[in-house]
Amino acid sequence: MRFWVAGAAGLVFAIASLWLMTRSPPSPWTPVVLLVPMLAVAATGAWRSGQRAGSVVAGAAALALALLVAQGSALRPEQILLAEHVTIHIALALSFGSSLLPDAQPLITRAAERLHGALTPAKERYTRQLTLAWTVYFVAMAIVSIALYASLPFRAWALYANVGTPLGLAAMFAGESWLRHRLHPEFEPSTLRDMIGAFRQSFRALPSDGGSNR
Repeated sequence: MRFWVAGAAGLVFAIASLWLMTRSPPSPWTPVVLLVPMLAVAATGAWRSGQRAGSVVAGAAALALALLVAQGSALRPEQILLAEHVTIHIALALSFGSSLLPDAQPLITRAAERLHGALTPAKERYTRQLTLAWTVYFVAMAIVSIALYASLPFRAWALYANVGTPLGLAAMFAGESWLRHRLHPEFEPSTLRDMIGAFRQSFRALPSDGGSNR
């Protein structure tokens, strides 16, 4: 039930964000209204996951954004929103991509072990490839974001950021689920709640062992 409520809240926020970006009168406070709640959620999630540094950074970013606008930032609101969208995707790409380094364990492999226990070599290869796929996906989303902002009206970019981004994320999850059931039906079924919990534990474990294999 909680995930349905969260999904509904996310949909309402996406619609409100699109309206603020494209229909409301231009205001330098628009990025604050849109981004500070997101940064607050990110700070809370990072703190609960044991990522104290990430939580502090997200909280500081929210405060810095408010101060920047209050003091009359030279950046246009559209540029701030673009920077936020690109930064989130690059940060996610770095989180997933850094776990593919030789002395690290792929993030999705780590999460899968927490859900299913020891993995077979075939499952380890699959989860490594999946980690790479998510890394490429996040980089591609950032590149598309910049390209759309540079080449099309801002309304097109706003539609991509608020509608295309969540739809792309849902498509990645659905496509991966379909592919996993075809290639590795032996993977035990798991709920979205289980997967989110496994990822949170995996992120929490990263600082303690430097991303080592075990």
